[in-house]
Amino acid sequence: MSLKPPRRILIAPDSYKGCLSAAEVAGAMARAVRRALPHCEAVELPVADGGEGFPDALLASCGGKRFLRTVSDPLGRPVEAAYCILTDGTAVIGTAAASGLPLLSKDERDPLITSSFGTGELIRDAIGDGCRNILVGLGGSATHDAGTGLLSALGFRFLDVDGRALKGCGANLDRIRRIDRSAVLPALKEVRFTAACDVQTVICGPGGAAEVFAPQKGADPGTVHQLDEGTARFAALILAESGIDLRTLPGSGAAGGIGGALAALLGARLVSGVDLVLDAAGFDALLQNADLVLTGEGRIDAQSGAGKAVWGVLQRARRAGVPVIAIGGRVTADAGALPFAGCFALADENVPDQVAMQPERARNRIADLVGQILLSESFTG
Repeated sequence: MSLKPPRRILIAPDSYKGCLSAAEVAGAMARAVRRALPHCEAVELPVADGGEGFPDALLASCGGKRFLRTVSDPLGRPVEAAYCILTDGTAVIGTAAASGLPLLSKDERDPLITSSFGTGELIRDAIGDGCRNILVGLGGSATHDAGTGLLSALGFRFLDVDGRALKGCGANLDRIRRIDRSAVLPALKEVRFTAACDVQTVICGPGGAAEVFAPQKGADPGTVHQLDEGTARFAALILAESGIDLRTLPGSGAAGGIGGALAALLGARLVSGVDLVLDAAGFDALLQNADLVLTGEGRIDAQSGAGKAVWGVLQRARRAGVPVIAIGGRVTADAGALPFAGCFALADENVPDQVAMQPERARNRIADLVGQILLSESFTG
């Protein structure tokens, strides 16, 4: 890597899930830039891809109000979760707020029993507030219920072979035989949904949601197989009822299949979450005068190239001819295939998560690492 000394650096990281918000990461990077290169302008632009921090990223760009509500966490316990209503009346709801992985301890993670019901409660609340345009950010969920929990909160009932209503969770997906819409909120007919996906993963099959993402949600190989079979059966039911084939729909596997449920049962349009955030922030215009982009997320791996925030930032910066340096909490070997000008880790695999994810330690490591990079021989005049 050989780069010219930068005069203006655009700092556009995602959050380090469960550790630092995107704004905190950007702040730590910016402080390091100003200390290492006092005459360099550092422009902070925290981003998101549909997961943690997605509503706040759009709120910062578009304006509006933030609301707190008490809803159900992935295990049904009360949790205070936020959503935003933008100045144009659009409600922005992130699955991470009520159904996110950081809400659970490692011992509590089990995608067979976790539910997205709380996210549905937030949607129901926004509809009650009069919102008829709802944008749902998909990412960072602890669930793999194909959105059945979320939809249950809106009045959908998922019935077994005997007509009994099933709880919306991963373990029950292969038991669903019919979808009852008789008690669905009447106002849903007036609502337009958009789903902002953090990945283009499909709902089931090889490379599908269960295989790729369920292990980080607590699934062992047997559970992955069970979840994949359950989502495949659910997808077959949707295909028979609506003609929509979730098995081939990009983004249908986002947030444990919520993307597919929103598309098939609520008519949602599936879009790239990071592109939506970058467009709202005017990212392309900011790139025009930038010499370097700094980005990052908690874990950079091959999955990052499937639609995550760092990938969206990288793609746009490359088109503009601006090099990108990425800093991840952890970086796996397969991340080397991603065409960053440099990709660095705060901690290697030998450092335990409980140490690596200490917020103050992470802030200091970000500042130290960014300073070392900018003062290294890689930047030549």
